[in-house]
Amino acid sequence: METRYVGAPVTRNEDARLLTGRALFIDDVKLGNLLHAAVLRSPLAHARIRAIDTSAARARAGVVGIFTAADLGAMCKPGPVVVRPPPLDGVTFNARTQMPLVKDTVRHVGEPIALVVATSRYVAEDALDDIEVDYEALPVAADLEASARADAPRVHDDLADNVAAHVRQTIGDYAAAARNAARIIKRRFSYDHGCSSPIETRGVVAAWDAKADRLTVWDTTQAPVFLRNGLAGVFGFSERQVRVVAPFIGGGFGPKIMMFYPEEILIPWAAIKLGRPVKWIEDRAEHFVATTHERGQIHDAEVALAADGRILGVKDVFLHDTGAYDPYGLTVPINSQCTLLGPYVVPTYDSTFTAVFTHKPIVTPYRGAGRQHGVFVIERLLDIGARELGLDRAEIRRRNFIPPDAFPYDNKIIYQDFAPLRYDSGNYAPLLDKLLDAIGYEKFVRTEQPALRAQGRHVGIGVVCYVEGTGIGPYEGAKVQVQTSGRVSLATGVGTQGQGHYTSFAQLVADRLGVAVGDVDVVTGDTDQFYWGAGTFASRGAVVAGNAVDQAAGLVRAKILRVAAEHFECAEVDLVLGDGAVAIAGVPERTITLAALAGIANPMRGAVALGTEPGLEATSYFGPPSGATANGAHAMIVEVDPETMMIKILKYVVAHDCGTVINPLIVAGQIQGGVAQGIGNAFYEQLVFDDQAQLLNGTLADYLLPTALEVPRLEQVDTVTPSPLNPLGIKGVGEAGAIPVGALFAQALEDALELPRRGIELNEIPLSPNRLWELARGEG
Repeated sequence: METRYVGAPVTRNEDARLLTGRALFIDDVKLGNLLHAAVLRSPLAHARIRAIDTSAARARAGVVGIFTAADLGAMCKPGPVVVRPPPLDGVTFNARTQMPLVKDTVRHVGEPIALVVATSRYVAEDALDDIEVDYEALPVAADLEASARADAPRVHDDLADNVAAHVRQTIGDYAAAARNAARIIKRRFSYDHGCSSPIETRGVVAAWDAKADRLTVWDTTQAPVFLRNGLAGVFGFSERQVRVVAPFIGGGFGPKIMMFYPEEILIPWAAIKLGRPVKWIEDRAEHFVATTHERGQIHDAEVALAADGRILGVKDVFLHDTGAYDPYGLTVPINSQCTLLGPYVVPTYDSTFTAVFTHKPIVTPYRGAGRQHGVFVIERLLDIGARELGLDRAEIRRRNFIPPDAFPYDNKIIYQDFAPLRYDSGNYAPLLDKLLDAIGYEKFVRTEQPALRAQGRHVGIGVVCYVEGTGIGPYEGAKVQVQTSGRVSLATGVGTQGQGHYTSFAQLVADRLGVAVGDVDVVTGDTDQFYWGAGTFASRGAVVAGNAVDQAAGLVRAKILRVAAEHFECAEVDLVLGDGAVAIAGVPERTITLAALAGIANPMRGAVALGTEPGLEATSYFGPPSGATANGAHAMIVEVDPETMMIKILKYVVAHDCGTVINPLIVAGQIQGGVAQGIGNAFYEQLVFDDQAQLLNGTLADYLLPTALEVPRLEQVDTVTPSPLNPLGIKGVGEAGAIPVGALFAQALEDALELPRRGIELNEIPLSPNRLWELARGEG
């Protein structure tokens, strides 16, 4: 009678709405008397504002309001630091955050100067051109290394230099390990800026109901509860006076968890002040400068190796470009610092980073959130070490894997969640073996590659490994209710941006309650439907919210059995659930539907026993003690045209271990999407700035994004090592596809072009066709 949904490739509940245009996105919100907003943004990266003249814009027909920092009054103050640094000894952290509108000094191109509200977006945009701003241009800190020097133009005048943060973490005595090394590999690695480019840009719609004394905000945020709480604090409201709705969102990828973006303050403020709803939708040009970026880092790293290829220690000193402000603390560089250790035994480690303010847009997490950088460094060091020691690229990795009996494995440094970096579980060698078999590694290296090279073709292979910290706290919650219609409702505080929550969460509930997945109605991202939650980030939705959902559904199941046992006057163990009903085992005619039970559990008359909870519903919260560590390995066979440096991916295999899998179809989609973004990050996407921090390729005509022609269909294999840190044994998978792709491309392209034979290495990302052409000719 019972059907098992967990582990099955159930097609997505939400797709019918999405494919037929019935899903609500921010720009679909249509309200009566709606006004539209546009933002005047600075064309300069560093300037002092002498004067702003809005008189001509105010005279334009259709303009309802124009606001500058002076109009905001006490509201115009720096925003919060979203994530404070971990409690590390000797840490330096200079918190500087953005104001809703610039008061006096502009610190990056695109920083907001004024807000125009009008009867249409067209009028608002035209009015922007009417505003005259008198700027005094100031010296610019654009280059990361130059900005770190003492004589660089200062981004924040109240600081002695541009140091945003300085952190050192160590394990053991690296210097002693280096003295005993057979080989020390030293290299410089660089990883340049990129942006998230979601299919749906950011947007905010706000409506103020003066009679109800209530603010409603529709927002593309990944953290609706935190935004609700933050807005209540900013405006001096109770949390019950603010409702935040994060509806369907066309991609989040990390930048949409930033709080507060200026518009998230400005649009609700304008709606309250004007007494009319206001909408703002970010256009694509704005996205390149107004939404946060990621990834500018330079690493000077070295690895000490024994003669057999074992790692004795790693030393890494790196610079991290945090942009003009650092509202997200040290999440990205600490992820880089920690993820560099990979799935390997690293007995000694000395890592120091300096986060540097520059006159570029703010840097916050973007899918992978700094993990790419760490993986790139350790994987490239192992590539070079294998070559110099005459070892196979897969073998040097295998020799350094943490053995399966060493878990939980303590890395003895602090992770971004403030907890020690402990890997809860893993078994790396079998996963690598599966990957090598799937890609046909031995056959390719021994027979296929030599034969293809004899034909004049340039083909190469890459193999890289990684770990991913996932499922960090603090907590998530869920409420499950059986309704008198027989349908089941589930509400949770996380938002959804395409991860398949409506399906995977419904599978958990369906298994517990014996109903069909399609009979579970899931609500996410509405603070009126569920009051508490942290948000969707760090590959934590299934791990944290999923366990909360499972626990809540388990509590409801217990209520169902208790009520049904009383109804049938039998023992609970004699009951079975399935097909939306409860029956006595072996007596199919003794059956009652969940709909009928829900009515019994909420009687309209009569007395109930003391302490009885009405209804078939329950709320539960889950918070993990620390993050669950997923792991994986990627392999790729690629062909390069040496005349154009255009590439063709011939085969791409991902082997992954994300613990218990709720829905393999959704996991496959997450990995496919992650690899697509990883390919863009590795070979196509780079934000190019000049020495005045002006973005030179801020359009989709100039910023290269991979298309379906560049992204191959993947082959995926897996192993399952359940996490002991949560009852379901789940590990996250949301960022796994993107994390190791840069390292994989560098290795495979080097191999295809046989660059090491000519003393050329690929130690930077991204590698565009023109950049690869330069490097291959020694023009680095």
